[in-house]
Amino acid sequence: MARDRNTHTHYVRPIRRILVGLVVFLLLAVFLLWRIDSPRVERFRAALVDRVVPNFEWAMMPVTAAAGMIEDFRSYQRIYQQNQELRRDLQKLKSWKEAAVQLEQQNAKLLALNSMRLDPKLTSISGVVLADSGSPFRQSVLLNIGRRDGIMDGWATMDGIGLVGRISGVGKNTSRVILLTDSNSRIPVTIQPSGQRALLVGDNSSRPPVEFLEKPEQVRPGDRVVTSGDGGVFPAGLLVGQVAKDPDRRLRVQLTADYERLDFLRVLRSRTYEAITDPGALLIGPQPDLPVADAQEANDG
Repeated sequence: MARDRNTHTHYVRPIRRILVGLVVFLLLAVFLLWRIDSPRVERFRAALVDRVVPNFEWAMMPVTAAAGMIEDFRSYQRIYQQNQELRRDLQKLKSWKEAAVQLEQQNAKLLALNSMRLDPKLTSISGVVLADSGSPFRQSVLLNIGRRDGIMDGWATMDGIGLVGRISGVGKNTSRVILLTDSNSRIPVTIQPSGQRALLVGDNSSRPPVEFLEKPEQVRPGDRVVTSGDGGVFPAGLLVGQVAKDPDRRLRVQLTADYERLDFLRVLRSRTYEAITDPGALLIGPQPDLPVADAQEANDG
């Protein structure tokens, strides 16, 4: 048995070497054939490719499919990266759009403030709303203008459309504005076209009620409400809103000012009125100075 094994090994090794040599020789021949630059060799190569390659098309199908899958995967990766970049760009565009919308709204409000028609005798100063200091029991905002800008208590404030409130509390650099919706707000108004005088009373709601009407039957929903100027609280003729009715038929005012977006306010410099120190002078005017003799005769008479 040992002899048979040695004989088998003795024959296999030379055959293996011969086969390896033939494969190496064939590869070298193919290499040289593909490297030789000659028209005849070129024609031979073309003929060989045309003869052999179509017959091996079935063998190339897995390789072609694998190459297609690899290319598809790379394409998917590129599409995914482009999608992520587009998402980031879209997010940036959304932020820019939001900033543009805010700037557009601010520009519109500033234009409205500049184009608002007021009494020529009235002057004004505009301020930026710093914060909303309101609560369920108080409706007010803070402005970035104060005593250094000449602001005084009681002055009326407006946005680009209508009356917002009045100054109540002035600091050096800031001032507080009590809104018409505040429960402490009471302003005299006139309802047009009937000319009815009334009092707009804040109740911490978006539509404050109208009270102390003499003839409510003359008031209709949609009637214009303006300040009356009574008592010198506000200048007359400032737009407040329109009359509206509740389901319980109580008269209220739909305010014209946009309370949801109070960014800029215009403070009206009201005219100062002369203080009355002697009420009796309103009934009896001042007497001219009389000579001493005439005064004595008047006293004797």
